[in-house]
Formats: sequence, structure tokens, C-alpha cells
Amino acid sequence: MKVKTKSKKVNKAWLNDHVNDPYVKLAHKEGYRARAAYKLKEIDETLGLIKPGQLVVDLGAAPGAWSQYLRRKFAPRDAGTGGAAVGSLNGTIIALDLIDCEPIEGVQFIRGDFHDAAVLERLDAALAGRPIDVVVSDMAPNLSGIASSDAARVALLVELAVEFAETRLRSGGALVCKLFHGSGHSQLVELFKQRFRVVKPIKPKASRDKSSETFLVGIGPKQGRSEAARGKADDPFETA
Repeated sequence: MKVKTKSKKVNKAWLNDHVNDPYVKLAHKEGYRARAAYKLKEIDETLGLIKPGQLVVDLGAAPGAWSQYLRRKFAPRDAGTGGAAVGSLNGTIIALDLIDCEPIEGVQFIRGDFHDAAVLERLDAALAGRPIDVVVSDMAPNLSGIASSDAARVALLVELAVEFAETRLRSGGALVCKLFHGSGHSQLVELFKQRFRVVKPIKPKASRDKSSETFLVGIGPKQGRSEAARGKADDPFETA
């Protein structure tokens, strides 16, 4: 009974924090499905990653807040409201998740497990050989509470995202990936440094202080697609 009571208190405290969270209120006001939209927004505004005309892949997309943000970046402006207008987008968004995601206009959604080779084949078919400008990954496993097991699950998803991105990004393309401080974190940072020319760690303000969640941005894969296949777009993050 004590455990149950304590659990209720924790849940009540979390719910109270959630309801009073300024980003939750802002998401409701601005029509985002989750406060997570503001994490990607801050990362984008800090590094200037998302631009009209790009091809972006959103991994772990549900419930769709990151795809919503991307759509608004690619949409024409509605003169009446100042927001994103309905209609064709100047850019392409392909989203993937293990669970269903309510449709978002202009976003192509693929349901499936990122571990599954057949799902990756469907994703590659949707890409049709086009190099990706940005991969964003908000993927996270269901955590068990066992530190070693959870660290391994997180690492696997990050490694899969890196492998996917580095072989499909254009030369100056970027990967935005969620991970967590704790066991295995330093190894994942080292992985990014091995695979990308520029690595930027960032903890958005919308990511709760109590959370161990953080993000890594890798820019310019060191290997993968051939230069001809990647394209010759200038890389604003090119290092000397």
C-alpha cells in the first residue's frame, strides 16, 4: 500500500508540473501536439539546420510535434494568421515510427520498427535515391529501470540512427539525435566525433532540467555517400 500511495503522489506531482509547464501551455496555444516541438525549434534556431526546399527524415516521429515544426518551416505563410498555410510544401518530410501517428498534411508517414530491414527498405524506396539534408531522431526505447539494459537500448537506437544518416546524408547534411546522460553517454559522443566533421551537444530549454535527456548534432558525415551522390552544396559548417 505504501508503494502505491507513493506512486500516486509522484504521478500527481508530475501531472501538476506538466499542466503548469510553460512549454506545454505554449504547445497548446500554437497547435503543437507536444512540447517537444520547442526542443527541435531551439536546436534549429541555434544552428540554422532547417531550410525550405530540404529533404528531412523524422525518426521516432509520433506523436508528430517535430514533423509539425518541419512542416511549418516548409509551408507558405498564411497572410491572415501569420502561421503556416495549407497547401504544397517547399520541402519534403518523411516520418517513421513504430506506432501510429495522426496524419499531418504534406508529411509522408511510414509505420514500422527501425530495427526491421524491411522497414528501412520502405524508407529508402520513399527517398528514391535522393540525398537527405537533415535526419532528426527523437527515438527512445521503453526503459526498464535497469541501468545497464536501458543504456544498451539507447545506444542501439543512436547507433542505428548514425548508421542510417551517414550513408544517406548529403556532404553538409546533419543528424539531430536524442540520447541520455549516464552509462554509455561518452561512448556515443565519441561515436559522433568519429563519424561527423562537426559535433554540437545541446540541451534545449524545453528539455526539463530534471531529465537526463540531451541532444547531439552531427554535421557533415566523414564517410558514406560518394561526393558525386551527395551533391556539391556548400557546407556552412565546413571546418578548416
